[in-house]
Amino acid sequence: MRNRSTHPSFRPGSRSVHGGRHELGQNFLIHRPTIRGIVDLVAATEGPILEIGAGDGALTEPLASLGRDLTAIDIDEHRVRMLRQRLPEIRVERADALRHPLDRPVLVGNVPYHLTTPILRRMLARSGWHHAILLTQWEVARKRAGVGGATMMTAQSAPWFEFALHGRVSARHFRPMPSVDGGILGITRRASPLVDARDRGRYDRFVRDMFTGAGGDLTAILQRSAKLSRRTARMVLHGLGVADNALPRDLRPGQWAALWGEVSGRDHCG
Repeated sequence: MRNRSTHPSFRPGSRSVHGGRHELGQNFLIHRPTIRGIVDLVAATEGPILEIGAGDGALTEPLASLGRDLTAIDIDEHRVRMLRQRLPEIRVERADALRHPLDRPVLVGNVPYHLTTPILRRMLARSGWHHAILLTQWEVARKRAGVGGATMMTAQSAPWFEFALHGRVSARHFRPMPSVDGGILGITRRASPLVDARDRGRYDRFVRDMFTGAGGDLTAILQRSAKLSRRTARMVLHGLGVADNALPRDLRPGQWAALWGEVSGRDHCG
């Protein structure tokens, strides 16, 4: 987890070939209770750990104390060198989270705010990991966890992943201080997916059509997207316990999966 360091091998004026800390999106977590809370969440999982964006090792060091196989990656070559010297017992690699295979069972990290969406999209499209504990900006964590309604990305991923919000982190707990608070987001791969993996591409398109389709409510959107009569669209939604005036953001993961089952079943029959 990115944290400003006073370690002698770190030179504050050192500049990565990728730019300075602002270009790298580096807001270092300095709040010990938050660090401890993240480590406790990781401790409740099993298997080797991959830390994304290790920075100066504020999270790396307590993660190493768990005694599990740990790999830490960072794009900043100066901080990679520093961590290798300070924590020789763990594997530290210079790597980009947008290119790394992300193939460890447990992912954890303070995600650079400007890269949150592409990193999340890449994670959710890849196999090889089971749990993720991520510190993101508050609005992203809140929306991905479905607080106040699901987003399109969450609805597309919900048949395969469960999302949980584990708390808000004040902007005051970072250096330099960002303009927004952070949030701790937990993601767990479902042992039993709600939708067949072979249907994922078609399901993704269906959800996108539902979120972007014209219509004042879910009944009208479903009617247009699935080419159903209004009566049939209403019957399908009522059968799932969905109100007439609901919107796509109001559906729960099980309802999305059941709705897809209804629509895809009708496609196969037609």
